Amino acid sequence: MDIPNSSNFSNSLLPQGEEAHNLFQRTPVLDRGDIELKREEIRRYFHTTSDRYEQLFETLVGDEAWYRKPITLRHPLIFYFGHTATFFINKLIIAGQIKERINPRFESMFAVGVDEMSWDDLSEANYDWPGVSEVRAYRNQVRAVVDRFIRQAPLSLPIDWNNPWWAILMGIEHERIHLETSSVLIRQQDLSYVKKHPAWEPCRLSGPAPQNDLLEIAAGKVALGKDKNAPCYGWDNEYGRHEAAVPAFKASRFLVSNGEYLAFVEAGGYGNERFWETEGLAWKNYTNAAHPTFWIRDADGWRLRLMLEEVAMPWDWPVEVNYHEAKAFCNWQNEQTGKPVRLPTEDEWHRLYGVAGLSEVDGETPASSNIHLDHYASSCPVTAFRHGDFYDVTGNVWQWTETPIYPFDGFEVHPYYDDFTTPTFDMRHNLIKGGSWISCGNEARGSARYAFRRHFFQHAGFRYVVGEALPMPSSSVYETDKQLSEYAEFHYGDEFFGVPNFPKTLARLAIQAMGKKPAVHALDLGCATGRATFELARHFEQVTGIDFSARFIDLGVQLAGQGIARYTLTDEGELVSYRERKLADLGLDETRDKVVFFQGDACNLKPHFSGYDLILASNLIDRLYSPSKFLGTVHERLNIGGLLVIASPYTWLPEHTPREEWIGGYKKDGENFTTLDGLKEILATHFRLAQGPLDVPFVIRETRRKFQHTLSEVTIWERVR
Repeated sequence: MDIPNSSNFSNSLLPQGEEAHNLFQRTPVLDRGDIELKREEIRRYFHTTSDRYEQLFETLVGDEAWYRKPITLRHPLIFYFGHTATFFINKLIIAGQIKERINPRFESMFAVGVDEMSWDDLSEANYDWPGVSEVRAYRNQVRAVVDRFIRQAPLSLPIDWNNPWWAILMGIEHERIHLETSSVLIRQQDLSYVKKHPAWEPCRLSGPAPQNDLLEIAAGKVALGKDKNAPCYGWDNEYGRHEAAVPAFKASRFLVSNGEYLAFVEAGGYGNERFWETEGLAWKNYTNAAHPTFWIRDADGWRLRLMLEEVAMPWDWPVEVNYHEAKAFCNWQNEQTGKPVRLPTEDEWHRLYGVAGLSEVDGETPASSNIHLDHYASSCPVTAFRHGDFYDVTGNVWQWTETPIYPFDGFEVHPYYDDFTTPTFDMRHNLIKGGSWISCGNEARGSARYAFRRHFFQHAGFRYVVGEALPMPSSSVYETDKQLSEYAEFHYGDEFFGVPNFPKTLARLAIQAMGKKPAVHALDLGCATGRATFELARHFEQVTGIDFSARFIDLGVQLAGQGIARYTLTDEGELVSYRERKLADLGLDETRDKVVFFQGDACNLKPHFSGYDLILASNLIDRLYSPSKFLGTVHERLNIGGLLVIASPYTWLPEHTPREEWIGGYKKDGENFTTLDGLKEILATHFRLAQGPLDVPFVIRETRRKFQHTLSEVTIWERVR
């Protein structure tokens, strides 16, 4: 597709008749409808989103407002003005829908934000930011490109995430996210740099804070996660499946109001360290926080900073805090009441959503929540929007949960945006639920899953629950240790060039060699990340995996406990891809209770590691500091008639094994002395060679285009004395 010049773009491209639409357009249904009407609906969705986003920046006063950072952890606002436009071009190029860039400099400068920084990371990178008029002209050029695509590109329904049009929906929903996050930055900008605007009129209603109370929510089940054929756009973390039984609990009727939170402030909650979790205490002490960030104390009492102005404190509005502050309040309440007060989990929020009888925001009537910009450009009283017996189950402000974001079963990374969610799978980003007054499009849906670092500020508050602590999701961190990730792929990942999985092949050979011998206990020595350990457990009653590397063992332990491992693989340079592997998909889930892992030294094993019917030593002996010591005592670990399976490429290297400890691979008495010769010599006292030698190939992936192909020699020895 050709890229038109900016002169080709004018207001004539904008959809007509939008003034008749009083409600900010909802995210489109993508699986049905007339093709041309759907095309126009998406076109209108794109332009109205861009209009509303640009309208947000009309609140800035003077050039300095664009270039002065509201907070040190993020770029100045000029970046976000250009970022959402650049996103469209970059994604359309990835999707193969355009071939030329509009402005390579901008599309590099505005590509990546700094939204994932630690609270004490005060990076002050300098950028030669362009002028506002330049960026505005660039946005117009991008509008023309996207508009032309929408008008001319072939379209068929449904639009799913394999469809090139997904990049368009992705760009629009991305801009709606930044509509909200940029409004938070503007709220943190100095008041002298912003002005009131008729399109951003806040609520003017306030009164005394209501008395909060707790309501019972019966035990129930939740089933979360979208199918790929869901009718509306979704981000990658929304897809897959999660089901859970949620025990009964109590939840506060209202969100915690400014008035209710005031009691915590006046009780010295910010000065009392015992109410703060370790991470929260470090944040509080570093920032010297003494009250919520948007509260302002003056001679007359408290005031509240809204996006564009300060107002007398509306005590019945929801308090807006980060996770650390919300958690400290709950800990204080716990002490005050003697009850297990805490934040809800994601599952509990969904139980509350179901009990309240809520459904998705429709496009015909204003939302029954303070959401989607249907009512105000600010929060409003917590008593304004009733949802069953509760208030503000959705809308007003986001609600912090106890749940660190994690992938549902079946999670996949979208190829157009592979780092949207995966960097947040680090147990440091907690989910926020329910949306705020400015949450629009996908953000306003009950299925939305957004997460932020616990010290960050959004338009977010909280409600509390009372109930015993629930187990958190298993660690969803993607392993980034390059060697460990390569071994994880070697053991559990794809097969390359038709070479069968090596640990599985060794386990199959060992099991076949066992025949009808007793198969009670097996030892996988040098197990690395443990694939052969699990494979041997198909046949043996109990299998022990031992490796010298604790980090390798940890992955085996994780798989045994959770059945799943996640890791990144180097593609090229700094580019990576993400993998998720499950024992269930490999037919190994039934073996999890039959394996156990330990860290240990093969040359100096503890005495109780004995009585085995089989010992597998895979690619081990040429990595030992004294292979002869291991081989000379290994019979003590095996039962009479038991098998020792040795596999090795015999890659002798002095950095692993001192030259004098090599058992082969050198000249002896002027003749070649191979490792197999050395094995026969050392093992002859207690073993007979039952099978082999046999060459077994394996392939280790290093990058997408670099693989290590190796032959390992396998010998099988039976203990005879």
